[in-house]
Amino acid sequence: MDYKEHWNQAYEGKVTEQLGWYEDISQPSLDLIKECNIEKHARIINIGAGTSTLTDSLMDDGFSNIIVTDISNSALEILRKRLSHYKNQPQFIHDDLTNPTKLQKIEPVDLWHDRAVLHFLTKEEERSTYFNLVKSITKIGSYVILAEFELEKGAEKCCNLNVYRYTSKMLGEYLGDDFELIKDFPYTFFNPRKDTRAYIYTLFKRKS
Repeated sequence: MDYKEHWNQAYEGKVTEQLGWYEDISQPSLDLIKECNIEKHARIINIGAGTSTLTDSLMDDGFSNIIVTDISNSALEILRKRLSHYKNQPQFIHDDLTNPTKLQKIEPVDLWHDRAVLHFLTKEEERSTYFNLVKSITKIGSYVILAEFELEKGAEKCCNLNVYRYTSKMLGEYLGDDFELIKDFPYTFFNPRKDTRAYIYTLFKRKS
């Protein structure tokens, strides 16, 4: 499957508010970011940002050093147009997490945020590439937020793709001993069609 084309088609001609993963406000993510108590100029990367409103909320809150990345250039273009009125524009990076080229070259970040991206990486080599990237571009003392479909109750498919589901323990094992679990909690998301999706939200801190 051509995943770039798949995700471009998922966004093109669609109303953002009707997408199955749309959140009016990304409250669980915002609560965890607030808990990190990072500076407003901290480098934040929003992985698989799509057309999420999280970036809007962060910019409204005064964060000024945001990176948004996605495999879909169509999604990024929609997001770019929506955010065009902000003075401090985010950095937009079109890249593939399973074969990153641009992301490997960026300066280290203070916060890595991923809601509903990692669980689409169903092959072990894809997950290995993902977590190697996390480790290569996060600073010591930085934070990692991972929110993915939960192992027991999470959906088995999303956007017509199979997924790989998680517990917080599994995510910690992939990150390794350099990362400490600060907080985790289950979360039931009600999508625009009022269907429920079971997530596990986790916050890790890099120790070394």
